[in-house]
Amino acid sequence: MSTPDHDQPDPVRQELAALGQQLDLLLEKVRRLTEENRSLRHSQEQLSGERASLLERNEQARSRVEAMIQRLKSLESNG
Repeated sequence: MSTPDHDQPDPVRQELAALGQQLDLLLEKVRRLTEENRSLRHSQEQLSGERASLLERNEQARSRVEAMIQRLKSLESNG
């Protein structure tokens, strides 16, 4: 009958320990990526809102410029 040598961990325990460390690293990576994804989605929402606002302002400015051009043309033809 052989008894396990307590000075040397058996290969199965070594492999389990290594797998446990890899799992911890992967879980930490998942946490970081989840947080980064959340942050990027938040930024994307903000940028989409800003873009919509800028498009609206651009359209308003274009309309005002077109109205001014029409007024100038009418002044030219009346003058």
